[in-house]
Amino acid sequence: MTRGKAAPPFVPFADDASVRTLSTFSVENGATRIALHGSLDITRDREGLRKAKALKAVLDAVVSALEGESLPDAVPEEPEASTPVKNPFA
Repeated sequence: MTRGKAAPPFVPFADDASVRTLSTFSVENGATRIALHGSLDITRDREGLRKAKALKAVLDAVVSALEGESLPDAVPEEPEASTPVKNPFA
């Protein structure tokens, strides 16, 4: 997120491609899960307040999206995609 420009709204579970970045912390969108990666320092200053509000806005959007749906007990874990490769030693 760049300072001075308003980022487009984060729409949770809308796609498998969008990412919201706050410093070195990223929130990756997905159709069945939201992934959180990295770290975010929230300092006791105006910049820290800005970061905290941006993070809160993203998490509030996720909570609202989840509360507005009929949810299963759990989403099955997704196996990692594998691609067969030719054995280079054969």
